[in-house]
Amino acid sequence: MKNFINPLCRRTRFPAALLLLGLLPVPAKPVAADDSVATTSATQSPLEASYLSEPIQVTAGLLKAGEGYFSPDSGQICYQGVPEGYPFYQIYTQPFSGTAPRITPPVRISSGRGRTTCSFFSPDGTRLLFASSHTDPNLEQTETDARAQAAEDARTGRRRRYQWDFDPHMDIFSTRPDGGGLEQLTHTPGYDAECSFSPDGRQILFVSDRDGDPDIYLMNADGSAVKQLTNQPGYDGGPFFSPDGQWIAYRTDRLEKDMLQIHVMRADGSHDTALTSGQGVRWAPFWHPTKPWLIWTGADHSDPTQRPNYDLWIARYEAGQSDGEPMLRCGAPLRLTDHPGADVLPAFSPDGTLLMWTASRDTTGGRTPSSQLWVARPDFNRIDQDLAPVPAAQGEPKEINP
Repeated sequence: MKNFINPLCRRTRFPAALLLLGLLPVPAKPVAADDSVATTSATQSPLEASYLSEPIQVTAGLLKAGEGYFSPDSGQICYQGVPEGYPFYQIYTQPFSGTAPRITPPVRISSGRGRTTCSFFSPDGTRLLFASSHTDPNLEQTETDARAQAAEDARTGRRRRYQWDFDPHMDIFSTRPDGGGLEQLTHTPGYDAECSFSPDGRQILFVSDRDGDPDIYLMNADGSAVKQLTNQPGYDGGPFFSPDGQWIAYRTDRLEKDMLQIHVMRADGSHDTALTSGQGVRWAPFWHPTKPWLIWTGADHSDPTQRPNYDLWIARYEAGQSDGEPMLRCGAPLRLTDHPGADVLPAFSPDGTLLMWTASRDTTGGRTPSSQLWVARPDFNRIDQDLAPVPAAQGEPKEINP
C-alpha cells in the first residue's frame, strides 16, 4: 500500500494479524498479576460520538495487542500481543466485564515461542483456536534473526513499516481457554492460520497456502475432512461465518494485488460475490450477531500522495434469492470512526451490544501510541437511522470509497 506498508513481497500481504499498519511498538507499563488499572478514555470526534459511546481501552502491559474476540458469555476476551523481550505475537486471554470494561491482567495461553495469531473461542466456550509456529524446527534461528533485526533497527533508528510473514511452519491448534489440552489440528506443510468456528462449533474456517497461494479452507473441528473453498490467484483470507451459518465473509486481493476488497460466498464456496470495489482497501469483515449489518476496516487509496487512514465502516446487507439463486447485497457503508490513528479489526460481542477493535489512540504523556484493544457501545437507533438501504438493482457492485 503506497506510503503505508510494503506491498512488494508476496509474503507480506494482508492476513488477519495486520494490526499496527506501520506504527512501532511502544513499551507499556506492565500490569501486575493481581492488579487492575484504571481505564484510559479517548476524546471523540463529533462523528464518532454520533454512533459510539466513548471508547475504553481494555488491554495494557504488552508492547502491542490486537485482533480481539469475545468468549460466548463475554466474560473473557482473547487476542494476540507482543510481550516485552520477545519479538513475536503470543496469544492471551483476560477477564472482561461488559458492564464495566477495564484493563485486567493478560494471561498467556500460547507456548511463549514462535509466531502466533488468530485466536477465536468455540461457540460453547470450551475451546480456543489459534495458529502458531512454535513447532518450527529452526525456531531458535528464527528468533535470533528477529532479535538481531530489532537490535539493528534500534541502533540505526530505522522505522519499519508493518509486515506479516506467511510462516511456513504456522499450524492451527486448539486448547482449553486456560491453555491446557493442546491439540494440533493441521499438519500440512505451509502457512495455516486465520481460523474461526462455525456457529454450531462443528467446523472451522481457515486460510492455507498449501496449494501455492493463500486460499480459504473448511475442516471439521477435529481437523478432519478438509475442503478447499476458494481457488483463484491472489490472497483470500480472514473468513467468518454469518450468524446463520449460510454465508462466509472474507477479504481478497484477486482483482488487484494488495488492494483488498470484501467478498461473501455461500458456506460451500459457491455464489462468490464482491461487496466492495474501487480505489481503496477494505478488509477484516465481521457480522453483527442479530442485525443485518456487516462491519469492516477501510481506507481510501485513490490519492497516492496522501497517507490512507484506516477507520471502521458498517453496511446493511440483505440475503435472499434472485432468479432462484442465493444472493447477498449491501447498501452503501456508513463511517463509524475518524480518529487520526488506525482503527482496525472490529468484532461484535455475541449479544451484539459491544464493539471491540484494535486502535492506536492512547497518547498519554505525549507518547506515540501503540495498538491496543478498545471497546464501545454502538448507538443502534442512530446507526439504523443513518444506514443506507440495500438497493434493489442487480449487477456488479458500484464503486465505494472506502
